[in-house]
Amino acid sequence: MSRSPDADALVIFGITGDLARKMTFQALYLLSRRHGLSCPVIGVAKDDFTDDDLRERARESIREAGTKVDDEEFAEFGKRLSYVRGDFGDEATYAAVAKAVKGASAPVFYLEVPPSLFATVVKGLADVGLTKNARVVVEKPFGHDLESARQLAADLHELIDESQLFRIDHFLGKMPVEDILYLRFANSLLEPVWNRNHIAYVEMTLAEDFGVEDRGRFYDAVGALRDVVQNHLMQVLSLVAMEPPARRGLAAIDDRKRDVFTSMPDLDPERVVRGQYEGYLDVDGVRKGSDTETYVALRAEIDNWRWSGVPFFIRAGKALAVHSTEVRVVFKRPPKLGFLAGSHRPAPNHFVLRIDPNPGTTIELQSLRAGEPGIHTVSLDLELAVEGMETPTAYEELLAAALRGDRSHFTRQDAVEETWRIVQPVLESPPPVQVYEQGSWGPEDADRITSGHGGWHEPWTGRDR
Repeated sequence: MSRSPDADALVIFGITGDLARKMTFQALYLLSRRHGLSCPVIGVAKDDFTDDDLRERARESIREAGTKVDDEEFAEFGKRLSYVRGDFGDEATYAAVAKAVKGASAPVFYLEVPPSLFATVVKGLADVGLTKNARVVVEKPFGHDLESARQLAADLHELIDESQLFRIDHFLGKMPVEDILYLRFANSLLEPVWNRNHIAYVEMTLAEDFGVEDRGRFYDAVGALRDVVQNHLMQVLSLVAMEPPARRGLAAIDDRKRDVFTSMPDLDPERVVRGQYEGYLDVDGVRKGSDTETYVALRAEIDNWRWSGVPFFIRAGKALAVHSTEVRVVFKRPPKLGFLAGSHRPAPNHFVLRIDPNPGTTIELQSLRAGEPGIHTVSLDLELAVEGMETPTAYEELLAAALRGDRSHFTRQDAVEETWRIVQPVLESPPPVQVYEQGSWGPEDADRITSGHGGWHEPWTGRDR
């Protein structure tokens, strides 16, 4: 398979929006600083900006994102920035874009716009002959249910091929998520026991210790299930559960991820708990009496040879006790050991991958401690980030991948449809939301999801050792 050419132009629709302010400008500046940005960046929006206005917006955004701006490095980065003013529904906008990228043979168009505008923008680009060798990057959500995801794909596929479409899921740009395959398949210590014969269950947590804040209007139309479960956590689950790819190349990995999803039955609404934190209804932009969930806990299954009978417990929510995202693999509990005094039975081993914050892994083992009777849990901790090294941000990784044509960090249409199919029953018959206190672990009823399996575990923060 021939290598995709590096992009020779990056055009960002919606560059004056919130995503660019919080993520994109910082990622592009860091790419430029690491010598990973070699093409012009053209921003498109309807705001009355000049090129200099865009550069100043970029500088402010980078600072707000927490990155120190070096004047000399920013000057080099700023030379690449230019601006096209126009409405996305106006043909003249796309003529101006064509003029701005004249001579580019492998442009990348990044659509930081609502999904309802995806087809409008791509058609505008196609009408002026810009899509033939282009890559189109789109943000989530890719649809709001199975039917809309299929329709959106059909609309785009009339204009561009699937191989040209790059769907961003920023979790796939996080280093610890990418590392899952290496931890699993490059270590013979783990792979032989990574199955139903040795694993009791898998627990996944995405906890945020803040609320919806100023995103009430957006979030109220989405909710936790659509916002982070159908996409982010399902993608992580597929990497945890997939079979080893048999060959090199993106298709092999995507095929194995698809196999996981096709092996998953639809979610049972009876095994789903939805919650809403106290005060959510007072957030600006939230509908009166809204039943949108800010918390969801569920039990998923994978009906294949490796995982049959092993539950996957997933919970995600806002305004919870801590900020942490982790995958916890809990192994089967050993039997009672006759040489130990009393009736003590060793606790099960845990393998924990902390995705956010401070990526790392820990393995919980059972051992004797000097000067203490009995058996105790000991931990082998590993920080994944190299000390003193600045880890690339997720968006930096994703934009770099799009610019070089690397599709391994993006989701494929068949996987998108399968994940919507899995959650569709809950969207159609959602359980009632239960109010929970801010700073708690969600509704008490969520405990029944893990009933018979020891309950939910506090995420590993590294502070307790």
